[in-house]
Amino acid sequence: MQLTGAEIICECLIEQNVDTVFGYPGGAALNTYDALYKYSDKINHILTAHEQGAAHAADGYARATGKVGVCMTTSGPGATNTVTGIATANIDSIPMVIITGNVNVNLLGRDSFQEVNIVDIVKPITKGCYLVKRIEDLAPAIRTAFALAQDGRKGPVLIDVPKDITAQITDYKYVTPPTRVPAEVTSAEDITKAVELINQAKHPIIYAGGGVISADASQELLEFAEKIDSPVCCSLMGLGCIPATHRLNMGNLGMHGTYATGMATEKCDLIIACGARFSDRVAGNPNKFGNQANIIHIDIDENEIDKNVKTDNHIVGDIKSVLSILNNYVEKQSHTQWLVQLEIWKGEHQAPREKLDYMSALDVLLKINEVKRPEDIISTDVGQHQMWVAQFSEIERPRTLLTSGGMGTMGFGLGAAIGAQCGCPGKRVFLVTGDGSFHMNLNELVTLKSYNLPVVVVIFNNGVLGMVRQWQKLFYGNRFSQTDPKRKTDFVKVAQGFGIPAFRLDKTEDIDDVFEKAIGLGGPVVIDCIISPDANVLPMIPPGKTVNEIITEMPK
Repeated sequence: MQLTGAEIICECLIEQNVDTVFGYPGGAALNTYDALYKYSDKINHILTAHEQGAAHAADGYARATGKVGVCMTTSGPGATNTVTGIATANIDSIPMVIITGNVNVNLLGRDSFQEVNIVDIVKPITKGCYLVKRIEDLAPAIRTAFALAQDGRKGPVLIDVPKDITAQITDYKYVTPPTRVPAEVTSAEDITKAVELINQAKHPIIYAGGGVISADASQELLEFAEKIDSPVCCSLMGLGCIPATHRLNMGNLGMHGTYATGMATEKCDLIIACGARFSDRVAGNPNKFGNQANIIHIDIDENEIDKNVKTDNHIVGDIKSVLSILNNYVEKQSHTQWLVQLEIWKGEHQAPREKLDYMSALDVLLKINEVKRPEDIISTDVGQHQMWVAQFSEIERPRTLLTSGGMGTMGFGLGAAIGAQCGCPGKRVFLVTGDGSFHMNLNELVTLKSYNLPVVVVIFNNGVLGMVRQWQKLFYGNRFSQTDPKRKTDFVKVAQGFGIPAFRLDKTEDIDDVFEKAIGLGGPVVIDCIISPDANVLPMIPPGKTVNEIITEMPK
């Protein structure tokens, strides 16, 4: 059949089983939005307040559902407003397709109104990007984008479509997307060596990253850990790949991980890195990280091998397939004494609970643990609250913690929560944020209200930029440069201005009552939690250091 380019975009989205897109219309995208009106019974479009919010929502949708997130914008500033969201998805390996409008083909390169070369802008932060100059190339470009976003190491792909291409007409034929085949394991020899190292190990640990969740390999990882009786230390992105309450789960690893996970990397004789990349927030000193141990690195991206930490053995391939193979060959093991030692370390060098004349963020997080179901989702922004979530929230299932790991994007959380709630309407989504992060994208409250999304927004409000201020305490002689902005924002009134009910919570004894009321509303709600500006995230391993230099108390 013959369709316009705009209709072809919609048909290709349906081909790819897309049911929800996030975006914002504009002149160069008007033809596409006109087609979306006609396809509204098949494609649900969520209008955000800002294109950055749309990009984060598509990202959160992808993280929560495992499907490709889709974002649509107009040209120029509409396209450039997505750049932070694209970069966030790229470094965390999140599959997204971004479809931007542009000026007519004959106006490209002439500094036309709202023209920007978005393809060249996003090349370093996408898996691929395409400018479609012929309508015959439109459907193939979209199909290629979806395949590329999901194949191998996942990530964002952008398609830039000039306005006249969306108006032209050409033949269209439905094409069923090919079944994705997992990346093959590169070498049977590498598998054999890995099995030998695993069977010989007396004090192994598994270092699990976001790649386990991306590959839907959590069940295989759990089987692997139980078979070799190995503790599992998770990166921030890996939290949820093993239940928080499982006996082998050691929790978060790295700068704000526990003393026990730090000691595990110092005293183990084997580190099995699964879908993790040894970032500087985990391997603070890459030259010393695990250098007493053999290191096996399993990853789908060959470029990650030996990039940050040198390994003794590596396996390149789909981690779900690799773990399935290893589960067939490794011996059943028991490491009782090693696990007992780790339990002892868990009780040592714990950060004391600070005595402050404020409500504690920990008490609020424990309440969230109490009221949320295992399948419910926590989205975060970036800062102290993010690290408290990593330390204290019980993340029982994969895809139930949405957080900006590699980019550390303040303002990520609300958009991601919107995307998650749209993709998983049967689950409850909690956004845990800080006042600094929330200020960046609080305009998306209008989206929460417009679609009546039952997101529970929990703001840890200390009136300062807490994490940066903590670093200024530790490393900059208490010189609080621009981290005490003295803002007077009343988040309760702000929320109410958007039509959203809100509560102010400043007493520990009110936590139960406020959460009962907030959740009972069944719609969007904001809880403004007043905490101390002097609350700190501890323990902390300083940048470039090891667990031997862990900080458990702030200097007086």
